This record gives sequence, structure tokens and C-alpha cells, in this order.
Amino acid sequence: MTIILNHTIVPARDKRAAAAFFARIFGLHADPKDGHFAPVRINDTLTLLFDDAKEFESHHYAFYVSDAEFDAIFGRIREAKLAYGSAPWSLDDGKLNDWNGGRGVYFRDPDGHVLELMTVPQ
Repeated sequence: MTIILNHTIVPARDKRAAAAFFARIFGLHADPKDGHFAPVRINDTLTLLFDDAKEFESHHYAFYVSDAEFDAIFGRIREAKLAYGSAPWSLDDGKLNDWNGGRGVYFRDPDGHVLELMTVPQ
């Protein structure tokens, strides 16, 4: 059997606001149902479950996307005037990277989590 990550919990100060932000930037839909988590389905096998937390450390979430998805998401990052950068140590240099012959970018969500997009998997 292939091991597939099904879901992970993303801590947030306001789970519904965090889910809405993520869904908007990534062009997805937040699930508005009332429940313990605020889910955002990434694809057929992965869901992010946003959950309220008072204190948490910054997490890193990396997403392999197509060139067209990268362009669309990066456009929404720029439209939202979010700082972005070419590496986890350069989150606001305003540059993309070209690691492994693709394009990549890093940015923070409102809760301080580092989100990464890449067009070539690591």
C-alpha cells in the first residue's frame, strides 16, 4: 500500500479566518460547516484542518503545483500585497527561486506559518 498523507492540523488564532485566507490565496474553498475544525480540501487525498490555538510555533507547509497554478496563486499573493521571498531565510526579498530548474516562492500567512510553492518537487 502507498502511504498517503490524508490531513494535518494547522494551528491558528482564528481557524475560520485562517481557512478563508488559505482558500482565497490558493484558489480553493473553505468548508463553512460548523465543527471543531475549519477544513480546506487541497486535493482528493489531503485536507488541512485549521484549529484554534492560543500559542503555537510557526510551521512550514510546502506545495508542489503546476506552472499554471503557480501563476494563479502567485498573482493572488501579489494582489494581496503579501511579502514574499526566494527562500525560508529570505521571506521578504521580493524574488522567486529557480531551484531544480523550476520556480519557487515563500510567504507567510497571517498566523506566521511559512507557505512554499514549487513547480518542481524537492
